[in-house]
Amino acid sequence: MGKFILTCCSTADMRRDYFIQRQIPYVCFHYTMDGVTYSDDLGESISFEEFYDRIAKGAMPITSQVNVDEYCQFFEQFLKEGKDVLHLTLSSGISGTYNSACVAREEMQLKYPDRTIEVVDSLGASSGYGLLVDAVADLRDKDVSLEEAKKWAEENRLFVHHWFFSTDLTSFKRGGRISATSAMLGTVLNICPLMNINESGRLVPVQKIRTKKKAIQEIVRMMELHAAGGLNYNGKCFISNSACESDAREVAAQIEQRFLKLSGPVVINSVGTVIGSHTGPGTVALFFFGDKRSE
Repeated sequence: MGKFILTCCSTADMRRDYFIQRQIPYVCFHYTMDGVTYSDDLGESISFEEFYDRIAKGAMPITSQVNVDEYCQFFEQFLKEGKDVLHLTLSSGISGTYNSACVAREEMQLKYPDRTIEVVDSLGASSGYGLLVDAVADLRDKDVSLEEAKKWAEENRLFVHHWFFSTDLTSFKRGGRISATSAMLGTVLNICPLMNINESGRLVPVQKIRTKKKAIQEIVRMMELHAAGGLNYNGKCFISNSACESDAREVAAQIEQRFLKLSGPVVINSVGTVIGSHTGPGTVALFFFGDKRSE
C-alpha cells in the first residue's frame, strides 16, 4: 500500500474484484428503475444481464450522482484513520459529481485540518476513467506522493482515449444525444455512430458508419491512428460493453492481432448500470493511452 488512499466512483466501470485486489475503495452512484432505487454497485443488486434485458423490454432508468453528504461519509472513514485521500471523479462534462466531491473536500478539510484530501476530474468515463485510475494506482504502489500522483493525473488525463460505437440508438435518442429522426434513420439504414469523449470530457459524435462490421474495423483503426507509439503501443487496453460481449471480444481480438506489444491481454468489462442507463444495450467502448485528445 502506498502513502495515500486512492478512491474513485463506481462509474469507472471496473470489476468489483479488481477494486478489491488493487485496494481502491469506490463510492456508488444510484439509479431508479421501475420505481425502485438501486446502488450502482457493479452488478451486485441486479446483474448486468438482467439490467440490460429490462431496458430492452422498455424500462427507462433514471440516474443520480453521489451527493455531498455521501462524499463526506465516504471520505471521513479514511480521514478518521489518519489517512490522506486522492479521489478521481467521473468527467465533469458528463456529471456534476466533481463539484459535489469538491464541496465535500472543503467540508472535510475543515473538520480534519491535519489531513490532505484532493479531488481530480478524470475528464473520462467508464473503463477509460478506470484506465486513468489504474495508472494512478500503479504510481501509488511505487510510493509516489499524493501531490505527485495528483499532478500526473491532471497532466495525463487527456491522453486517455475513449472511442464508442453503438448498434442500438434507443437510449441515445431518449437522452437527447441524437434526434428521433436520426435514431429512426440510423436503425433503418443499420448505422452505428462512432463517438468519442473530447477534451472537455463530453461525449461527441464523430461519424456515422454503415454496419457493425465496419464500425468494429473503424474503432480499431482509431487506435492505430491515436495510440502512443502506433502499432508499437505497449500500454494497457480496456474495453467495456453493454450486453454485447461478442462484439467486444471481436474488437479485442483484432487489437491483439495488430498490437503485439500490449501490456497484457485486452481487459473486457461491462458498462455499469449508471453509464449503461444512458447508452442502453449494444455499446462497445475502447480505451487506451495515445496522443492528446482535442475537439
